[in-house]
Amino acid sequence: MDARSIIADARRDGRQALDEETGKQLLAGCGIAVPQSIVVADGAAAAEIDGLSYPVVAKVMSEEILHKSDAGGVQINLQSADAVRAAIDTMAEAPGIKGRKIDGYLVEEMAPKGQEVVVGAVRDPQFGPMIMVGLGGIFVEVLADVAFRLCPITEQDAVSMLDELRGSALLDGVRGQAAVSRQAIIDVLLKLGGEGGLLMELCDDLAEVDVNPLIVSADGAVAVDARFILCGEEGEASRDGAAVEPGDFEKLFAPDAIAVVGASSTGVTIANTFIQRMHNFGFDKPIYPIHPKADEVEGLKAYPSFADMPTPADYCYIAVGAANVPPVLASMENRVRFAQVISSGFAEVSHGVDLEADLVASAQKGGVRVLGPNCLGMYSPRGKVTFPVAPPKELGTVGVISQSGGLGTDIITRGERRGIRFSGLVTVGNSADLGPNDLLEFYLADSETKVVGMYVEGIRDGRRLFDVLRRNNADKPVVILKGGRTQKGLAAAASHTGSLAGDDRVWVALSQQTGCVLAETLDEFLDILLAFQTLTPRRDKATSQVALFGNGGGTSVLATDFFYRHGLDIDPFGDAAYKGLEDLELPPGTSIANPVDAPVGTMQQEEGRIAEKILDVIYANASPEALVMHLNLAAFVGRGPIDPLDNLITAAERVQEKYPGQAHFALVLRSSGAPDIEESKQKYRQRALDVGIPVYDELSNTAFALSAVSRYEAFVAARNW
Repeated sequence: MDARSIIADARRDGRQALDEETGKQLLAGCGIAVPQSIVVADGAAAAEIDGLSYPVVAKVMSEEILHKSDAGGVQINLQSADAVRAAIDTMAEAPGIKGRKIDGYLVEEMAPKGQEVVVGAVRDPQFGPMIMVGLGGIFVEVLADVAFRLCPITEQDAVSMLDELRGSALLDGVRGQAAVSRQAIIDVLLKLGGEGGLLMELCDDLAEVDVNPLIVSADGAVAVDARFILCGEEGEASRDGAAVEPGDFEKLFAPDAIAVVGASSTGVTIANTFIQRMHNFGFDKPIYPIHPKADEVEGLKAYPSFADMPTPADYCYIAVGAANVPPVLASMENRVRFAQVISSGFAEVSHGVDLEADLVASAQKGGVRVLGPNCLGMYSPRGKVTFPVAPPKELGTVGVISQSGGLGTDIITRGERRGIRFSGLVTVGNSADLGPNDLLEFYLADSETKVVGMYVEGIRDGRRLFDVLRRNNADKPVVILKGGRTQKGLAAAASHTGSLAGDDRVWVALSQQTGCVLAETLDEFLDILLAFQTLTPRRDKATSQVALFGNGGGTSVLATDFFYRHGLDIDPFGDAAYKGLEDLELPPGTSIANPVDAPVGTMQQEEGRIAEKILDVIYANASPEALVMHLNLAAFVGRGPIDPLDNLITAAERVQEKYPGQAHFALVLRSSGAPDIEESKQKYRQRALDVGIPVYDELSNTAFALSAVSRYEAFVAARNW
């Protein structure tokens, strides 16, 4: 019987789970070894056992008994039919079994000795099936030593899952134990979770799978127990609306005309503010206020309907009461390409769920695609479109999608201060129609965008996100700041945008399988985006070796620990670099190991040009993969008339030109917070950014950013290998 027929029969019988025998039929059908077995009705039928080799194991079969061992429903190492009969009779009288509906008793040959492994699966509502592997016993039950991946997995995914386990070395044999076949486990993982595997074939039918244990020896793997829990018949999780071709978004980011709904002719609403900010930002194409009565709004001719506009609009900004939004969308009559609904009161609140469904239906009727509702707007330097006040006008290379409008504003304002320049930022709110996946596809295809940042709380179609990121294959970096990664965060996300945030393990697996980079905080998110904006990631290996140069010995010591905890090594220089630095005869108090601790007096040598000599020695002899120069700006105050900082930055620029592509260079400008120091810091930050050097506030920020770049590089290098 094929897999779908087995599931159909179970559903017809009203079962919520498969019995063990049927579950093992599924496993055997996809090529996974299971023990020889027979099902008997009771102990008296044990004499009917034929064709099995002893010893055997007897197990109770009942949909009402989830954990057979705990109920006393498993007896092992039975050497004869009489022993089987006695074991079954004993089980039938056990308190956890007696009185339950019993489907029979499974008698099967005992598997050969080996390492116990657990293989399982769970169906995430947004992303579909996930597969898990772990070592059995204490490793999974107490230590939770498991690895997850989204299906379908590749062989490389399966290999990395085993390598990820803390107890992985046990598979190779330790303390006299024999090694077992890793390939046998990999084969089971692929037969279950690979392309065309059982989990993909039955992705809408299986809620949970538990193969526990899988006994693995040097010769292969045998599934000793199997539990399959079925999904309800509610159908697939909700999906994004019909996809938009990436090229179709060009007019969203550079509209030829804009309509505005909700601006007042007598007062000031958020829609009026939008028009004012558009004028101030330099938008020089038509803006059509839609107003049923007014002749003029914000000095612009108003139109009573979309049909009355002189030309169609590529973008419409809507800020009216929630109940009025669906009629507005329905009345567009294919005269608007994209509408962004700022209004709230939809699926983010329980009483707005039906209204959001009405919004989507009305948009389809009006022939328009919708961003939002419950968002703030979009920012596009290329099209001179903005929702925040006075953002940067320069077209940058960082494209951002934010499910939160307020956080979108923070990303722009705080990102600007760091030196981030954007190719665009779109807030998507509830994503009732168009969502993060659609915009991600645009940015990945967009020649203006070098790196994509996403703040998301939940994805309607996680499977599509996985597919989009897999197709990208880390060709363009994607940084994700995920809200709702804890149980408390899940609740907050649900109340904010009506999102189902999903299991955090999904996002970790997504990162491991697609090369996207996860950030934990907004500051970390921005620091990572800055790194990808300014640095060129390696394609052949991951950054590991870091050289540290600056003023502040204690700061350097703390940084060495922090960098190490994030996978970056600040190792002492070899003899050649040490000798080269020694030959410079730097002033007393200068430490020439790595980190290079140079007091202010050293930094002021040759008006700061000494830095170029130090950097040249390091680059030529130590060949670091990253170099971080850190300067405590307050230490230079009152230390003479010479300000060496400009020459220090020039030194960095010149060395980068001399050794192109050798090392990622980052600058840390530490400040006391005093106004004059902050003013100086901003001046030199801009000076460094102008020559392509990212600037960070603290060494810890730099470690986070370089660690993210390193993880991305590691994925790319493994992919290319």
